[in-house]
Amino acid sequence: MTSRLADVKTDSREPQVDLSVRIGRLTLANPVMPASGTFAEGLEQVFDFNRLGAFVTKTITRDYRSGNPTPRVAETASGMLNSIGIPSKGLATFLSDTLPFYRRYRPPLIVSISAPTAEQFAELARELTVPGIAAIEANISCPNIEADGRAFAMLPDSTETVVRRLRAATELPLWVKLTPNTADIAAVASAAEAAGADALVVANTILGMAVDADTFRPRLGSIMGGLSGPAVKPIILRMTYQAARAVSIPVIGCGGIGTAEDAVEYLLAGATAVQVGTATFLHPNATPEIIDGLATFCCRRGIARIEDLVGALVLDDASLPAAAS
Repeated sequence: MTSRLADVKTDSREPQVDLSVRIGRLTLANPVMPASGTFAEGLEQVFDFNRLGAFVTKTITRDYRSGNPTPRVAETASGMLNSIGIPSKGLATFLSDTLPFYRRYRPPLIVSISAPTAEQFAELARELTVPGIAAIEANISCPNIEADGRAFAMLPDSTETVVRRLRAATELPLWVKLTPNTADIAAVASAAEAAGADALVVANTILGMAVDADTFRPRLGSIMGGLSGPAVKPIILRMTYQAARAVSIPVIGCGGIGTAEDAVEYLLAGATAVQVGTATFLHPNATPEIIDGLATFCCRRGIARIEDLVGALVLDDASLPAAAS
């Protein structure tokens, strides 16, 4: 199999690069956005929010939630464990306070939502179908809100059930955030597409835990939490590749992205866009620097459109999976 980039030569000139991408009905100025829960309004003092491809809000719930017991965050080798538990001020506060803030900026607003049942997911999506919201991101994957880390997105059947309810409840574009804590990401991705998802976000954090050898205690108040950061990138990159091959809707890669090169790897593997999470905690300017880095990368390679990178992974025939007999 040959790649669309196979004949691209390094070019010392710096042509204008088209960084725009399409995610279903939405056109984004560039493929970089924050991951839910890793971005807040205060970052407007650090960089120009209008540079982002899109906003993705912290996950909201219909009612107030206090979140999980402390400690909620633990550093690990090349990563971070978190067990925040989706603290939320609730729907009413979001509509009255948070939504007006984001209406001041150009990037489309993607609202991440969570609920304990399929019907409550649908109700929340219905109430958020209002002007100023460009799409819903259904977080059916968070490992902190289900017993022992279970979530809708662990199985195709439960994924299809909740996505069908969501699809019937709103006319907004529907993005579905999947979990890596599943045995078959391709099957779950296909179930979400069949039920009406417009795009997939691959993926949320990987369920893990850490222990303090001095105190003999778990390092998180809820014992288990979600692992993110550079340590998860090879796993989520593989899942992004598998999901993108299984569906025809756009896939948004999310996991361990801290540089433009990381983002390029996800695009080559089949992602149309990327979300940046843990890197922002370490370096608040991570997202705009990745955007700049993508433009520089394309200029150096003579690539006029960022979309030409999507799915352009070079595969030798010998490396392709064997066909089923």
